[in-house]
Amino acid sequence: MYKKCSLAVLLTTSAVVGATAPSPTVTFSKDVLPVLQKNCQTCHRPGQAAPMSFLTYESTRPWAKAMKEAVVLRKMPPWFADRNVGHFINDASLKQADIDTIAKWADSGAPQGDPKDAPRPVTWPEGWSIQPDLVISGPAIEVPAHPKNNVVEWITVMIPTGFTKDTWITSVEIKPEYPEVTHHMCLGFNPHAPDVTYFVPVWKDKARDDEGAALPDKGPTFTQGGGGRPGIRVGEDCYVPGNVAADYRPMNAAKLVPAGSDIAMNLHYTPNGKALTDHIKIGLTIAKEPPMRRYVSLGASSPQAPKQFAIPPNDPNWTSPPAEATFNQDVELVFMEPHMHARGKDMKYTLEYPDGRKEVILNVPRYDFNWQLGYKTSAHAPKGTKLVVEAHFDNSANNPANPNPNRTVYYGEMTWEEMMLGFFGVVVDQNVDPKTILTTQAH
Repeated sequence: MYKKCSLAVLLTTSAVVGATAPSPTVTFSKDVLPVLQKNCQTCHRPGQAAPMSFLTYESTRPWAKAMKEAVVLRKMPPWFADRNVGHFINDASLKQADIDTIAKWADSGAPQGDPKDAPRPVTWPEGWSIQPDLVISGPAIEVPAHPKNNVVEWITVMIPTGFTKDTWITSVEIKPEYPEVTHHMCLGFNPHAPDVTYFVPVWKDKARDDEGAALPDKGPTFTQGGGGRPGIRVGEDCYVPGNVAADYRPMNAAKLVPAGSDIAMNLHYTPNGKALTDHIKIGLTIAKEPPMRRYVSLGASSPQAPKQFAIPPNDPNWTSPPAEATFNQDVELVFMEPHMHARGKDMKYTLEYPDGRKEVILNVPRYDFNWQLGYKTSAHAPKGTKLVVEAHFDNSANNPANPNPNRTVYYGEMTWEEMMLGFFGVVVDQNVDPKTILTTQAH
């Protein structure tokens, strides 16, 4: 009897303890900060794109509820690739366990916990995403407050590298002083021309209507760049929102800049009603030894002529002509970056192999112009493989970003016009001439 009673009491006590034992408290120091260091602080720190800092408890605590909403809805960190397609080494999306951690922290009052539990602070480059070995001073560009039709045409500026010998660069970061008016900044390395004029902005005024848009009878306002061949862009590195640096070090590769080269910069500004002088800097990291592999920036465009690229008014799902390119040799495809403007809806990259197989390697079903993300992968494309890039556009009133659903939209440089560009990067042997890597499909 004694043993039976003791067992009953033991079981009852155990049940009560099990029912009332509190779950572990989720704290900032122990649980949340490691997630922020890995996934958020790249942007959420002083001097970077995000408007608030997540480096400390004090700076993060006011945003706890907003953080929960953003991660639960998967708005942050920004990542738009279809999770069922491809493999990406820079996947910024949070794991469900990390989402749950942030949500529980916010729901429990966002406690700090013991500061001794916090991991060591990450040492971030001061003012940079990379830690540059060399900083080159770029031009100072006057951005007017209220230009005609709110248009500042694309600007080209030449800058000397100062390189006296062939130099292999392993990463590039373009740093505008005023990102809020910067649509993009791209650069390429050109052979020196004896008549070059440095630091002088050059542009061409385009034929536009009263809204600043392209005139169909005058052709697209887009100025094709890169390599001198229509449809191909060679050797460019860019600053765009969400993709501020190009880093080839994870691919064990670099870009060759011949001695005496000049930097050709292409600048696109969107005025915000305040006159600014933008001082631009360029940061580079440099290889100590020549690499075995060469990184090459490329890209393919859809046709640009108005007869082929004209998005009808109020069309919610217009299909663009595809952008196509064929590889003339074996390459490793390591980077993809879809580019459209406010009406961009979705974009898909497909490899069509010489044996007839087709493989979708990137699908972005919900494109967001505010985040020009790059997707890093590793895909072998043998000689003869064709890359096909397909896209749709939403020119309807249901698109909240659409500046005017009641007009036909043509290919052009301004954000209220449209583009369809599939940027990508490949790695090849260091001796390969970048201009021989691919050809585009004639349209």
